[in-house]
Amino acid sequence: MRAAAAGKVYIVGAGPGDPELITVKAMRRIGLADVILYDRLVNEELLAYARADAELVYCGKAPNAHAMPQEEINAALVAYAKQGKTVVRLKGGDPFVFGRGGEEALELAEHGIEWEIVPGVTSAIGAAASAAIPLTHRGKAASFACVTGNRCHGDQEPVRWDLLAHSVDTLAIYMGVSQLAVIREELLKHGKAAATPVAIIERGTTSKQRVITGTLADIHKLAVSFKVVNPALIIVGEVVRVREQLLLAERQAEAWVM
Repeated sequence: MRAAAAGKVYIVGAGPGDPELITVKAMRRIGLADVILYDRLVNEELLAYARADAELVYCGKAPNAHAMPQEEINAALVAYAKQGKTVVRLKGGDPFVFGRGGEEALELAEHGIEWEIVPGVTSAIGAAASAAIPLTHRGKAASFACVTGNRCHGDQEPVRWDLLAHSVDTLAIYMGVSQLAVIREELLKHGKAAATPVAIIERGTTSKQRVITGTLADIHKLAVSFKVVNPALIIVGEVVRVREQLLLAERQAEAWVM
């Protein structure tokens, strides 16, 4: 990193939704900030840690509806820092997992502005755990991959579903609800069994969390039937079956207590 030219920017992960899942370091950086630029998936309860005089700037992005384009966000980070301000760029999950934190850090570095990454609990970890789905489990899964689901169309390099269908035990798919039928078709086309368990975790770790489970054969129909909306994480793999075992064990434990 280059020496600071003016202020400093902290690119901070806010965690997957539950405000208690933010790190102590992230909480402290929020309290230091003169300016906080925060995303749509950030739980706004976290803004209570900000100083009373801190400037709060919403720059959230919903599908096809961006409050502030990425280029403007980059420019704002640079501009505030050049004013000598301490800036927090607050992002849902982790800044380096589909959070464009790397792009923002590179922009700051090009302008000679000091920056620091504060990791956060990413959705694949937080939402899966909240839904009682282990991403790895002895005898069922020794590997997992975090995959974006929004590259099924357009001019970007497509996701290699042909490789992912067999090289990884568990798939954690971000931003894939709108492309679920295409993702399902790709995995089936490349040999993934139709009976493979799938879970959709909607609004993971929050009080509004829903978990819909099925298989590759029917998950796209279930998503439509249950009117699944973003944010939602899709888990594909045998580990989804462990959820049933854990929930059964929990119910049995509760019965013993009663």
